[in-house]
Amino acid sequence: MEERILVVDDEKSIADLIAYAFKKENYSVETAYNGEEALNKIKSFNPNVIIIDIMMPKMDGFEVCRKLDNREDLGIVMLTSKSDIVDKVLGLELGADDYITKPFDIREIIARVKSLLRRLNKSSSKSEDKDIQIKDLKVLLKQRKVLIKGEEIEFTPKEFNLLVLLLSNLDRVYTREELLDLIWGMEYIGGTRTVDIHIQRLRKKLNKPYENIIQTVYRVGYKAIGEVYEG
Repeated sequence: MEERILVVDDEKSIADLIAYAFKKENYSVETAYNGEEALNKIKSFNPNVIIIDIMMPKMDGFEVCRKLDNREDLGIVMLTSKSDIVDKVLGLELGADDYITKPFDIREIIARVKSLLRRLNKSSSKSEDKDIQIKDLKVLLKQRKVLIKGEEIEFTPKEFNLLVLLLSNLDRVYTREELLDLIWGMEYIGGTRTVDIHIQRLRKKLNKPYENIIQTVYRVGYKAIGEVYEG
């Protein structure tokens, strides 16, 4: 099946250049020139990867990412003309998988996207038949749902993947660097801080007493346990 790439940039010359390069690599490619058009194209074109500029009229790249929380099958590469670390961290924490700073080498974009597609394909091919249950906490892997006492708890794709990794390997201690590699699959520009942020979000959403399932291992990282302490 031909892999599909959507290129989004309000500078038409840049979007068309990137699109042309990927077409030469035998990908199916479409373009959009603002955030609103991008969202419509995502619905109709159903891309595997979206390459999107941050600064755009009508709706910027950050807002597009916010509206794609439930698209865990969509890889996102952000383009930015800024070198501000805050912008890069924000984009990646909103669900982007990678970022590239302008000006860029088109060969780098192609290499990054190919690497991302390999990770996405590898992830989708993993067996996810066995659901996870700890007391009243259920994780339905195929449906990508988390239930506590039958009530669904909403998680972003990255949060869900992080939770599944920890709960699938109880008592296994992961360093922050390992979690970055396994969940984000890249050298993350935000450093290990993003792991701590996502762990905090997981605990807050799980709430008492299930927040204690995820434990901090001092100066190392995190692990999950199969016991629930009601105290």
